[in-house]
Amino acid sequence: MGIVACAIRLKAARYAANLMQTELARSLGLKRTTNISNMEKAHTFPNREIMSYFFKEHRIDFNFLMSGHYSQLPGDVQDRLFPALEVANSEWEQTAD
Repeated sequence: MGIVACAIRLKAARYAANLMQTELARSLGLKRTTNISNMEKAHTFPNREIMSYFFKEHRIDFNFLMSGHYSQLPGDVQDRLFPALEVANSEWEQTAD
């Protein structure tokens, strides 16, 4: 439920949307990926713009990103998110070692 969990879920959302950080940054109107990288490294929480983007474009809502609640997500979104969540979590665990 903390910042690390948010970072992992954000990265999983990006993976489920099949986006690189640069593509996500471009979609958000950012010139650099620094903000996204900081969110995915748990330096900052996901901001309103990124949560709004994932909801509008990929039907991944803030309830999932911030607290992990997935029951309101459409089934096809869950089908993409859960494998991506496993990958993102595994990557986090490898960097924590």
